[in-house]
Amino acid sequence: LIQTDDKQTHVWAPDVIYNKTTGLYYMYYCTTSTWNASNLCYGTSETPEGPYEWKGALIYSGFNRKTISGTDVLDYVDEDYAYKNYIQGGQYNYNDYPNAIDPTVFYDEDDRMWMVYGSWSGGIFLIELDPSTGQVIHPQADPDNNVDPYYGKRLLGGGHISIEGPYITYDKESGYYYLFVSYGSLTREGGYQMRVFRSKTVDGEYVDMNGAYPGMWDDNAAYGLKLSGNYYLPGLNKAYMATGHNSAFVDEDGKKYIVYHTRFDNGQEYHEPRVHQCMLPYATDGETIAESGYDISEVAGTYYVINQGTAISARIAQPVKLVLMENGNVYGENLEGIWSMEQGTCYMTITYGEKEYNGVFCQMKDEAGTDVMTFSAVGANESVWGVKYFE
Repeated sequence: LIQTDDKQTHVWAPDVIYNKTTGLYYMYYCTTSTWNASNLCYGTSETPEGPYEWKGALIYSGFNRKTISGTDVLDYVDEDYAYKNYIQGGQYNYNDYPNAIDPTVFYDEDDRMWMVYGSWSGGIFLIELDPSTGQVIHPQADPDNNVDPYYGKRLLGGGHISIEGPYITYDKESGYYYLFVSYGSLTREGGYQMRVFRSKTVDGEYVDMNGAYPGMWDDNAAYGLKLSGNYYLPGLNKAYMATGHNSAFVDEDGKKYIVYHTRFDNGQEYHEPRVHQCMLPYATDGETIAESGYDISEVAGTYYVINQGTAISARIAQPVKLVLMENGNVYGENLEGIWSMEQGTCYMTITYGEKEYNGVFCQMKDEAGTDVMTFSAVGANESVWGVKYFE
């Protein structure tokens, strides 16, 4: 769609959006020549499939005192500001400022255009776009609110702690903006995983399900609802590993989906895309969550259950057996608990291991094509998935 003759430059992480003002499709993407010498670029097309005409670079990172003149940074900040903030010891200050990769563009509830971007380094940043041009609107500096005049507002991360692949979507039903990110290293055993935060305003503050916001130097494993990491469930040929860098969308029927890529427990770095209905344990197969609920006899029984925890590691979450009794008790090896389902709905609660998780039951197919009853529940930033096979 866009070609480059520079063999030293990697072109990746594209995101395409239809610009309502210009009537054109805009592709935002990144190029990089070192681990943090990157820039965000864009091109336009009359059709989503392209070809896209290159329009220019928008944001630069990874420059040093000598190479900053080859960027547009000094068009927006003076030299004193740039050398004091963006340069340390003659090199780029990657602890405080972003690696300019992984852009995604979206409209907020007021039809303003935004770009969220960033990876590791100084964290995840948000900056507004001009819909008439598709170009960046550089803001006024506001250090008290983490707003930089060139890079925009830092939303999360910093200190070169793992965080990347941001994606923001607005949910009209709840009135929240949801910020998805990936933690860990993008390798099979790097602990790569999806997390989510939410905010009532597009520019934050984004908090996790515990209402917590990570500080710049905090251990990020403790923050953000972990949606998926490494796991194995019956019906899979092999364990999924390094599930991450997701997008999200709502289809014409109102179903909500997450799209991501996964590696596998096969000793290789080969990966494939997957689509899940939020956030059911198996890749989607046209299932519908029964809002009217299920009979108690349909959902009670023995489940293979995984708890993905909050760790960032190569560990694969393995299933354990839990029995959901019709009387509301839960038991398994060395544990007990309780569960309930709201009458006339699919919504459920399960408590075990001194933690409560809330979620939904859904009948669907596992990835071997077998009909199963599942539940997907969250609590304390953890995701718990259960699968029951019908006798």
